[in-house]
Amino acid sequence: MTYVWAALIGTLSGVCSGLFGVGGGIVMIPAMVILLQMDMKRAVGTSLLVIIPTAMVGSFKHFRNGNVDGHLAALIIPAALVTGYLGAWLTQHIASASLRRGFGVFLVGIGIYLVLGRFPSTSEPTPSTPAPPPTAGT
Repeated sequence: MTYVWAALIGTLSGVCSGLFGVGGGIVMIPAMVILLQMDMKRAVGTSLLVIIPTAMVGSFKHFRNGNVDGHLAALIIPAALVTGYLGAWLTQHIASASLRRGFGVFLVGIGIYLVLGRFPSTSEPTPSTPAPPPTAGT
């Protein structure tokens, strides 16, 4: 049954990673903890390892589609590398239960923001509908 759950987790996280750019961890970690009864710390580490090839494939496809801002990525990568290491180090010093609760609060906060938050428009402006011509006698 572990193989079935692993395939399901991989499929769902891959789709979410490619579609939403979430790296799959938002799907994988809760799924591994709930479905596979995995310890939170082990789920985090496993998720990070799985995210490497997933992110490579997804980012390659997005790059080919012209959906990558290389300059911005180059600015973000150094800080992400350093703080990724620090976060992994910090995980050693936090109890699994606290880590699980913190992750849950993070997910709920992001969910609330996504549902209720206001986002700047990034879509192409739509042409406004022209005003109807004036009618005679007005």
